[in-house]
Amino acid sequence: MNTGMLSLLSLLPILVVAIFLVGMKWPASKAMPISYLVAIILALFVWQVPGAKVAAASINGLVVAGTLLFIIFGAILLLNTLQESGGIKTIRQGFTDISEDRRVQVIIIAWLFGSFIEGSAGFGTPAAVAVPLLVGLGFPAMAAVVAGMIIQSTPVSFGAVGTPILVGIQTGLSADASITTNFLSLVTMIGGQVAILHLVAGTLIPLFVVALMTRFFGKNKSFTEGIKIWKFALFAAFAMTIPYVIVANLLGPEFPSLIGGLVGLAVVVFAAKKGFLMPPKDDIWDFDEKSKWDPEWSGTMEIKDITHKSGNMSMVRAWAPYILIGLFLVLSRMQALPFSGWLKAWTVSFQNIFDSGITASFQPLYLPGTIFIVVSIITYFLHGMNAKSYKRAWSQSAKTMFAASTALIFTIPMVQVFLNTGGGAAGYEQMPIELANGAAALAGDFWPFFATFIGGIGAFIAGSNTVSNMMFSLFQYDVGTQMGVDATWIVALQAVGGAAGNMICVHNVVAASAVVGMVGKEGTIIRKTLFPFVYYALLTGSLGYSIVWYSEKGLFNLGSFIAVLIALAAVYIIATNRKRADLLEHKTPSPSIKKEEKQKQTVT
Repeated sequence: MNTGMLSLLSLLPILVVAIFLVGMKWPASKAMPISYLVAIILALFVWQVPGAKVAAASINGLVVAGTLLFIIFGAILLLNTLQESGGIKTIRQGFTDISEDRRVQVIIIAWLFGSFIEGSAGFGTPAAVAVPLLVGLGFPAMAAVVAGMIIQSTPVSFGAVGTPILVGIQTGLSADASITTNFLSLVTMIGGQVAILHLVAGTLIPLFVVALMTRFFGKNKSFTEGIKIWKFALFAAFAMTIPYVIVANLLGPEFPSLIGGLVGLAVVVFAAKKGFLMPPKDDIWDFDEKSKWDPEWSGTMEIKDITHKSGNMSMVRAWAPYILIGLFLVLSRMQALPFSGWLKAWTVSFQNIFDSGITASFQPLYLPGTIFIVVSIITYFLHGMNAKSYKRAWSQSAKTMFAASTALIFTIPMVQVFLNTGGGAAGYEQMPIELANGAAALAGDFWPFFATFIGGIGAFIAGSNTVSNMMFSLFQYDVGTQMGVDATWIVALQAVGGAAGNMICVHNVVAASAVVGMVGKEGTIIRKTLFPFVYYALLTGSLGYSIVWYSEKGLFNLGSFIAVLIALAAVYIIATNRKRADLLEHKTPSPSIKKEEKQKQTVT
């Protein structure tokens, strides 16, 4: 069978997801079983993978799904614990004191706090922390999930203290010992290139978050209302990405997202309290009253306005659980400390399932879900909770977790079958590689434009930038070498695309939605995050094309042209929306003016 046909067949499980989940808006619990069935049929009858290996891959998928459900449960439990203790009410008041503007709040929590958590733990943990926190502050569940997914881009390449680079790329490239004798040095250099590409594309991510939030979930359904705070959004972007790129190029791949997020959080919160670039007080943006929300926006999780039994909880005490989460995640992930080894010592493993060579394993103490549960227990004592309210938090969390199980028990096994199709009797490579082979055959010299999308598809399927890099790094390096360009930049494009692919990854969306009790709307969410993904992949692909072909085609090549067009489009959109906002402000009196006019009419 030729490369083109194999590539098309490999695309079928993804097309099923695109058609039923994204196009027809079926819930993942209905669309993913079909995709799983298609993957099994292809594996058995086209790739001729032994049935035992397909079954083993499915079991491995169920184990992975179980670990993901455990993380979801822990995240929900922490939110419910804080809600029952009155901590959420205090945190909400704290953000109101910084700014009542929801646009400012979402940038601080999703972009900055989310980047710090991504740098600490990765693997979807930011959504498990930031998304429920946003809902606790009064955001619609769908708005919180969309925001949480869009920021799963720039910080992801250096998530979990650099795992996608240090493990993903290094493991992928080390399969060919002829490349170099010092893989650590090579991947560190690639990490610096990755950071530079993210610096450019990540500049607009906070603005995407607020603009899409005001457009899809605002009272007036307006992009303009989000774009109005473009100065603050760009300031918040650079507050994170500048230290991020400096750390990546000076210290290596472990800490760019962690330090970038932490520095950005400190700088932006301080500046916001001082009123720097903040929206004026007569232009505070908020969602419409909850009774007027589209029912599709809300999850089953009910946020209660519970006050602490003392009547007044300090801000430090309320935030202590999140501080502990960040601290425990950092301490448990740093290889220089002994905690990582201790927590990984207990491994539950199912070796060589059905003699297939596939092993399923997990480390219960190392999972973020365990840290969430431990912090929840600490919070019980720290916030002086009673047993009845804490029992209610556990019960509600279990119910929410089980609602997500149907989708995940088909999504993850489908991924594992898709990834484990190599070594069949037909002699074909695994489906993702055959898919990439077909794309490379079509692309030729234009491969840099495709490299990011291949990385994104890898993350879309596998749900992990690390796995995408492991699958495709060597392939990308070989394509770059055959093209006669600097292959390290092609690998960097793979890593950046893999990070951006998290925005549209099915099982990440399922997990983030489940945390706030919103199951069945996965396709709607992906439709909203698809455009930011295309922007990210296209812009970085264009930059990559310009960089690798600069020496032969000069500065003014196709990549530069497309990158400049995207930049000009962004400037045009910001400028025209600013003018539109000014016109609206002149036509529509501010709330304070309306109040004065009403008082005058009453006196008259």
